Amino acid sequence: MKAVAVFPGARSVRLIDVPEPRLRKATDVKLRMLEVGVCGTDREIASFQYGAPPPGSDFLILGHESLAEVVETGKKVRALKRGDLVVTTVRRPCAGTRCRPCRAGRPDFCLTGEFTERGIKKEHGYMTEYVVDDERWLSRVPATLRSVGVLVEPLTIAEKALGEVWQIQNRLPWMPAGEKVSSRFKAVVLGAGPVGLLGAMALVAKGFRTFVYSREPLTSPNAEAARAVGAAYVSAGTDTLESLVKKTGNIDLVYEATGAARLSFDMMPHLGVNGVFVFTGIPGIKCPIEVKAELIMKNMVLKNQVLFGTVNADPGAFRRATADLTLFLRRWPKAVRSLITSRSPVENFAASVLAPPAGIKNVLTFPS
Repeated sequence: MKAVAVFPGARSVRLIDVPEPRLRKATDVKLRMLEVGVCGTDREIASFQYGAPPPGSDFLILGHESLAEVVETGKKVRALKRGDLVVTTVRRPCAGTRCRPCRAGRPDFCLTGEFTERGIKKEHGYMTEYVVDDERWLSRVPATLRSVGVLVEPLTIAEKALGEVWQIQNRLPWMPAGEKVSSRFKAVVLGAGPVGLLGAMALVAKGFRTFVYSREPLTSPNAEAARAVGAAYVSAGTDTLESLVKKTGNIDLVYEATGAARLSFDMMPHLGVNGVFVFTGIPGIKCPIEVKAELIMKNMVLKNQVLFGTVNADPGAFRRATADLTLFLRRWPKAVRSLITSRSPVENFAASVLAPPAGIKNVLTFPS
């Protein structure tokens, strides 16, 4: 079967033939890949910035944003059947017996750092025709999401982040019960890529008055998608952060989705009273930047601010993402579908994986 693989030693990325996998355990499920989304992580691995093949292999099959169809199940599989659509999770537990997060099924909080990640770290990914995985790491999605189900995985980033935000903000005794806020609460999303726009949808759906700040012009498809879901779009090409804050007033939440360290730390002094700042992006190694450290620290103390980072997602976040994506598709069908800019056969992977990003989300498809 075909697979897109990175060879770090040879510094090459190519389409290869690999053996088709078979069920090995009673809880295994065989999947036929339908679509795999391409993201910045894939491009960075393909440019040899990081990524690690499985032990004993000289290559790593790319891909961690998936939509697949069940084609075969092991004898002990109960929740899935042939023909079901599923999305596969990414991070898997370490083997450490004392790593409580991994033993509890939460490798996103792994203590040892010895976790593996499909398509990223020491386990092959999903940019291939067939995959076998354990039932516990698969999340069923309804047939109604066939056209956009590949967006579930990037949406899980926002789902996990917001889950932690609710826990943090519950420390405030006047916060409303549940996961819904008044529109007087303001959120700023940094970045209008897929993670940013899906995060904006989640914030709007939860009741935040949401602003998206990104470098794309006001006439871009990214800006149109943000406005279509009820967020205000502010372009960095025409507005400074200072002018953004004049539009927003007190900022209760900043959801960073760019991986741009300078923009993020320039934004931190503008976080409001009792505000929360969430980092989701991973910056590349670049030149040092100047940071207003004294002001940031002063604000965090005097304004009761919280700063945290979030990585990957747990199976619960995948279930919430599936439910919310269903809601988004009913509420904003055109905007949700517009996030997928192109679909290309896997043979044309180079245009999506090796070239600079174009559009919002590019997806690779596989033969039926």
